[in-house]
Amino acid sequence: MKNTITSLTILFSLMGIAQTNNSKVTKITYPPTPKGNQVDTYFDTKIEDPYRWLEDDRSPETADWVKKQNEVTYGYLEKIPYRNAIKERIEKLWNYEKISAPFVEGKFTYYYKNNGLQNQSVLYRKDTWGKEEVFLDPNTFSKDGSTSLGGVNFSKDGSLVAYSISEGGSDWRKVIVMKAETKEIIGDTIVDVKFSGVSWYKNEGFYYSSYDKPQGSELSAKTDQHKLYFHKLGTSQKDDKVIFGLKDKRRYVGGYVTEDEKYLIISAANSTTGNELYYKDLSKSSNPIVNLIANFDNNHNVIDNEGTLFYVETNFRAPNNKVVTFDLSKPDMRSWKDFIPQTDNVLNASTGSGYIFANYMKDALSYIKQYDMKGNLVRDIALPGIGTVGGFGGKKTEKILYYSFTNYISPGATYSYDAKTGVSALYKRPNVDFNSDLYESKQVFYTSKDGTKIPMIITHKKGLKLDGTNPTILYGYGGFNISLTPSFSVANAVWMENNGIYAVANLRGGGEYGKKWHDAGTKMQKQNVFDDFIAAAEYLIAEKYTSSSYLAIEGGSNGGLLVGAVMTQRPDLMKVAIPAVGVLDMLRYHTFTAGAGWAYDYGTAEDSKEMFNYLKAYSPVHNVKSGVQYPATMVTTGDHDDRVVPAHSFKFAAELQAKQSGDNPTLIRIDVNAGHGAGKSLNSRIQESADVEAFILYSMGIMSLK
Repeated sequence: MKNTITSLTILFSLMGIAQTNNSKVTKITYPPTPKGNQVDTYFDTKIEDPYRWLEDDRSPETADWVKKQNEVTYGYLEKIPYRNAIKERIEKLWNYEKISAPFVEGKFTYYYKNNGLQNQSVLYRKDTWGKEEVFLDPNTFSKDGSTSLGGVNFSKDGSLVAYSISEGGSDWRKVIVMKAETKEIIGDTIVDVKFSGVSWYKNEGFYYSSYDKPQGSELSAKTDQHKLYFHKLGTSQKDDKVIFGLKDKRRYVGGYVTEDEKYLIISAANSTTGNELYYKDLSKSSNPIVNLIANFDNNHNVIDNEGTLFYVETNFRAPNNKVVTFDLSKPDMRSWKDFIPQTDNVLNASTGSGYIFANYMKDALSYIKQYDMKGNLVRDIALPGIGTVGGFGGKKTEKILYYSFTNYISPGATYSYDAKTGVSALYKRPNVDFNSDLYESKQVFYTSKDGTKIPMIITHKKGLKLDGTNPTILYGYGGFNISLTPSFSVANAVWMENNGIYAVANLRGGGEYGKKWHDAGTKMQKQNVFDDFIAAAEYLIAEKYTSSSYLAIEGGSNGGLLVGAVMTQRPDLMKVAIPAVGVLDMLRYHTFTAGAGWAYDYGTAEDSKEMFNYLKAYSPVHNVKSGVQYPATMVTTGDHDDRVVPAHSFKFAAELQAKQSGDNPTLIRIDVNAGHGAGKSLNSRIQESADVEAFILYSMGIMSLK
């Protein structure tokens, strides 16, 4: 058998490939990682933290360690004979025109477009005569494509726009203001903005949120007090007025103006779950900020108003969410009226064209109901298929709305929707070199350790032989009330079109079944999430989809924690582990950036001795043991990740390299000038996807492919 790939057409044609032993892989010499003598005491327990020095992202020693680790990692990846062929196939499949749904601002119609392989999508517009022009091209913001365009927010009449940019993938943003018609930049650039939208009030200025500049590293120092500001056009940022958050210290604060520009709505929270709610009548500047919800027990979101009548989506006494109404003259929760009552399925509501759209999720799949503003059901909306639907949002004056539809085998298409007649029409379907008819997605329900039924969607080529030898990626997240719903991915399509299996488990801790499902995977119940993932792997093996020798587990952020915990608890279960931008040091996560806000899901090591012991029992950094053969591992992170700081990944990789038994590789791939993932250039995403897939296959003992 030749040690090369003879044809992209038969790339990954794994049926009948010769199996080879991983002993042929050259043993890796890792860069030395010096140990320090840092010891912390939690209650009555001393915890060594020998790699604490890697937390200093500004030190030359850390920079040198990153450089040397990348040299080893990329040197290893370059030896995989089919790595470039995988990249070329992903690149070819990704090279199709992508056009977003249009939106009208003032006298222009705007939309995003990517000609195929542009690093960042370009914002275009057309005037009333249909003349097209580039409005904002983020590909010109930096030479390497690492500066991305964030939010783009127009004033109500469309004459002014404030857009944010991110440099190097950081969550810290700059906001630039310009006249929409002439594209003339006006005023100063607003800097040091983080975790914020921009909401205009008339043409006078806009609201935004940020933290004070932290002491120490901007990328890792703790940020704990979020403030809402108002920037008045024509004034300096230093004169921006603090609207909320000066006396009332909150970790997350957001403010936005209602569509009628009569009210400012303020949401304030100390964690990622549960928020207070405030409003201010903007008819007089002297009007006070009024508290509507004075606790963090539930989630509340104002979705619309008609004068003083407010429409709020909430999970108060409704773990699957409902929509309620109340009048500002009597806002007490005892006066709330159910508008769209809770059902057995999780609700996410949106508004547009003077209607409310109830997007329900049943077993991670979408269905939509349309209501008028009196609470009457207008219709159940017929959808293009079974999958994930997003959209149905817009201004009250818009007659046509847009929505997207996708699943694991269907590239995302955009549809127009006439809210009055209920007629849908295809607006844009991408021309992707992928035949969906050759693939199938199947939802199964398997049993976790404690008897709970967990859904999982398994996708692969039709007719695939289930003999336990199929390379399989099992993906999960399981946290923060986030739901994993079906969506198309070019990288996953390449994996599947060449006989790989892609499985996604909807673990507890997510939002697929509402607040109870979320809470069942938090704090002292976090082990449920790991047990659910382990049970998913065991199901795939028992049903002969794959075997431990051909199973890879993957997840990012909180999903990186999932992978790190499962691979240290059950290293025998999988062949490969890909923990991406993971939360891996559970004793110190809350000391970095806004990490303390994650305590609703995790708890902290300072809460109690019981909580400390629970976290320590699964914290990936603290559970790597000498003499254990861990799966082939490639940790991935970005050196500018200021959400989950890269020190998590650095320390975990150092522990694995020091203690790994056997020859399974333990690599760390560190993207330079990249953050947590948002805004990453297309070139970087393609290369990372190719590296991950090549590493997985090579680690499964596949030295060459027919």
